[in-house]
Amino acid sequence: MAQDTRADEEQSTRRRANLLRVRYFDTRTLHKRPMFPGVLTNQEMYANKAVVLSQDKGKMIIAITVNSPQHSLPDMRDRFQDFRLSFVMISESGFKEFMLEYDPPEKIEYQDIDIKPDNEQESIDDVTKTLDTVRSDDVFNYLVRQSRKLGASDIHMETQENDVRIRFRVDGVLHEIARVSYDKYRQLNSTIAVHANISTSSDDAQTGHMNHKVTDDEQNVLGEVNMRIETVPTNHGQDAVIRLFNIEHELLDLSRLGLDEHERSIIDEIIEHPSGLVMSVGPTGSGKTTTLYSIVEKLNTPERKIITLEDPVEYALPGVVQIPVDTEHEDSFANKLRAVLRLDPDVIMIGEIRDADTARTALQASLSGHLVLSTFHASDTVAALARLYEFLGDNPLLTSAIRLVIAQRLVRTLDDDSKIEERPDDHVLDRARQAMEAAPDHHKVNIDEATLYKAGKSDDAPFGYVGQTAVVELLTMSPQVEKLLHSHGSEVDTEKLRDLARKDGMVTLLEDALAKAIDGKTTLEEVFRVVG
Repeated sequence: MAQDTRADEEQSTRRRANLLRVRYFDTRTLHKRPMFPGVLTNQEMYANKAVVLSQDKGKMIIAITVNSPQHSLPDMRDRFQDFRLSFVMISESGFKEFMLEYDPPEKIEYQDIDIKPDNEQESIDDVTKTLDTVRSDDVFNYLVRQSRKLGASDIHMETQENDVRIRFRVDGVLHEIARVSYDKYRQLNSTIAVHANISTSSDDAQTGHMNHKVTDDEQNVLGEVNMRIETVPTNHGQDAVIRLFNIEHELLDLSRLGLDEHERSIIDEIIEHPSGLVMSVGPTGSGKTTTLYSIVEKLNTPERKIITLEDPVEYALPGVVQIPVDTEHEDSFANKLRAVLRLDPDVIMIGEIRDADTARTALQASLSGHLVLSTFHASDTVAALARLYEFLGDNPLLTSAIRLVIAQRLVRTLDDDSKIEERPDDHVLDRARQAMEAAPDHHKVNIDEATLYKAGKSDDAPFGYVGQTAVVELLTMSPQVEKLLHSHGSEVDTEKLRDLARKDGMVTLLEDALAKAIDGKTTLEEVFRVVG
């Protein structure tokens, strides 16, 4: 495409030269650009849009462009009257290539962003200074490259009264990394808008998608990142959040999600069934999609046909048929799902159940010999069932179809080399004791006898944490739960449902998170920050 654009520009320049009766010269034919420093200053070359192309034995050729000022030619004839002077016309791109040789841009040293608690403001100032001096394309690439290096899940760009704050979400926590001027942000936002096919002046919230090839300072490609862009107008301007889908294939493994043996055995037993609905629920950023991808990877054998419907496709899975669903342009999961059912899949993964039509179609598919996996926005397992009943009313298909609901959150994992033993204050311990009192016997632990930890600090883990692990709540559709749901029609008594699930042995999100703290994998502070 770039070559076609350059060819068009050269043809246009040739036509203009013919009209002006000036000889045309194509700079692309030069193997090496001739340089005559000192004949014209850089300032003169910029002002006159002219460079010396040849100077030899009393002859001089000066290259001009279609934008050279009219007065510049007689001025140069007067100045170089000792030479037999002639002019040729070159394209604007050819002129710019010459000027890159005469006036090369200052090389910007891109320092790696260092997120540490003890030099946070110094790092913010350094990154801000760097970003304010470079082109918007370079700013965007730098931010994505650095977020990828730090393992960030999101880049937040937030318009403030006097500037724009840029933050990375790393291990579930936001860290400020720079503040940029509004002029720089307008350029950056325009770059994102062009690639994500969104508007910088819309009065509505928007969603866009884009793939970006990440390059180093020498323009070597380091990899490709798939992104979702969310924008919303605020009182100071358009804010944007970039979700980075940078899942690593080797992490798509159920054994790496932080599940204990009991939880893993429940999931393994359920997904070995050839049909039924498995839902992963939780807020944005809770790891729902990673869990479903990990289940898909476990089921991905030559004997099975697996199809996914995603908005957008977040990660390429070899051996899996992945179909994008563009819900922004009147596409729908329900319509695509009805279409793929004709392809005779064994397993179907739906990116998200968002409406009653998709929910109903997913239930029907799960009852007709398909294992259906999907995400769903709900705070916990019981809330997910209640919300489904709101979608579908008293639908007998519901309890027959659902096999498992997985609610989850992500907590930061302690760095084993720097964590420090501690006894939390009595208020925190009381909260933990009360939560553990209701836990099922197989999960109950005495908080007072446990060794608890707080985060330390090291060069490799400045905040005392390394990565995240999942805490889960698993609700299986037992006969008792089915009976309760049928007996209450379309109105779900969530408290009775939760009590019954607890009697069946369900471990809550909080109880599972507390078990992680008791095992020394995280802190009580982190547990109550994430789960509450």
